[in-house]
Amino acid sequence: MRKALLAIFLLFSFNLYGAGAKIDIPKYDWSWKGFFGTYDRASAQRGLKVYREVCAGCHSMNYLSYRNLADLGFSEDHIKAIAAEHLVLDGPNDEGEMFERDGIPSDQFVNPYLNENAARAANNGAYPPDLSLIVKARPKGADYIKALLLGYVDPPENMKVPKGQHYNKFMAGNLIAMTSPLSDGLVDYDDGTESTMDQMTTDVTTFLAWAAEPSLEDRKRMGLKVILFLLVLFVLAYISKQQIWRNIKH
Repeated sequence: MRKALLAIFLLFSFNLYGAGAKIDIPKYDWSWKGFFGTYDRASAQRGLKVYREVCAGCHSMNYLSYRNLADLGFSEDHIKAIAAEHLVLDGPNDEGEMFERDGIPSDQFVNPYLNENAARAANNGAYPPDLSLIVKARPKGADYIKALLLGYVDPPENMKVPKGQHYNKFMAGNLIAMTSPLSDGLVDYDDGTESTMDQMTTDVTTFLAWAAEPSLEDRKRMGLKVILFLLVLFVLAYISKQQIWRNIKH
């Protein structure tokens, strides 16, 4: 019995040691939080530009189609232009061969790599995750994504960072294969917004949050309608109860 307790204690100790220090992710103010919150469309549009010019070279968004961008306020012609920037592998044709064509709005966002092996080969063995649902897939969601993008700092003096890795204070274990993707002024915003690190991380995170949950606003509107319906139903039920029992002596 004593040996069993000792084994459990040692196992628990190893787990604590392996987990490392707890990482506190900062909390940010997001427009879509709260019962009446909505996505900042202008920010999400800028975030799409950041994704296209910075992130799309490595990260896919396999669950998003170009036509979905209409929800962000893009016109049909603009969406067609964005889709046409990419070549899509299609087919087979009448001769049984695959062929390339310009993208169309109904296409999914084009994957930067043909397959996982190609992605790993281009990134020193690391596989860039798909970003379609990344905000929903990570604990603390949008806060974590923005913190991670801002978390590239110099490592402690006594820490040696392995080759091909980078120090990030908000990454579990503090090591990440992706180098810092953003820097001040990297993207020229069409609306004239200054592209600071904080602005770009806010915008691209807003875009990724929308991509992960585009029906969020619809669900909130439906929830409000349901609450109003229940309130009206409660009032009607109360009035009915008063009418039915008003002549009954208690």
